[in-house]
Amino acid sequence: MKLKLQRGTMATKVLCLTQVVTLDELKDDENYEDILEDMRMECGKFGALVNLVIPRPRPNGDPTPGVGNVFLEYADVESAAKAHQGLNARKFAGNQVVAVFYPENRFSQGDYDG
Repeated sequence: MKLKLQRGTMATKVLCLTQVVTLDELKDDENYEDILEDMRMECGKFGALVNLVIPRPRPNGDPTPGVGNVFLEYADVESAAKAHQGLNARKFAGNQVVAVFYPENRFSQGDYDG
């Protein structure tokens, strides 16, 4: 069962959260681990979280696809839809989160350049 939830976009098992984390937060190992744990706890409330990816900047400064975004893969579309509804426009560390469904095939290929 597929759900249509936003502007004609088909719901998927993968959500991309934007405007959640800053480049500086991702550079620091301790901050990064804290963010991962916070995301696992908060986003796991909506259903079975299969995978969580938060791309980090490369040490040499080269561009990294998806930096600043958080990718959440749920076990099913229904859980992702609940997360979309619960997380979109929510505040995280003072930032207003934007949640959008992300193509499952691109996520599974490690393509985070949304």
